[in-house]
Amino acid sequence: MSNAEHPRIHAKEDELVPRVLIRAVLALLLIVLSLVTIATLTNRPLESTPAQTPIIAERAIYLSGDASGAARVMDLNGSILADFPSDKGGFVAGIERVIARERGKSGADASAPVILRLREGNRLSIYDPETNWSAELMGFGADNLRTFARLLSKP
Repeated sequence: MSNAEHPRIHAKEDELVPRVLIRAVLALLLIVLSLVTIATLTNRPLESTPAQTPIIAERAIYLSGDASGAARVMDLNGSILADFPSDKGGFVAGIERVIARERGKSGADASAPVILRLREGNRLSIYDPETNWSAELMGFGADNLRTFARLLSKP
């Protein structure tokens, strides 16, 4: 049993988290929860979303890849834009697997093209019109961004 004079604390007093800090974190959590609730209930529109910026260039492409990391990118005519070996195509094959999974979940056409888009501010994204899935490619590193940027500019 615990006693009011001797609480059951196994840590030294100087090692405990100060109560003021715990209360500050709790207050911050409640404020954030309140703001999210208000925004949700009032249907506040999203702000600063990259998908809202104007499209400068776009290209429809077909992606195919396998688990080894090899990937192939073709244009709408079936011409090969890029053929990556297993040690170079891991990111492209990974994007293809994500798109295939999203299409499988929604029952969409697995053989439809995806759209590579360059938006204002040099924001490159890939968009799947079958599932409305998209990804901003700048978040995956400069090398991966360059890989897709080259595909956009190829004739």
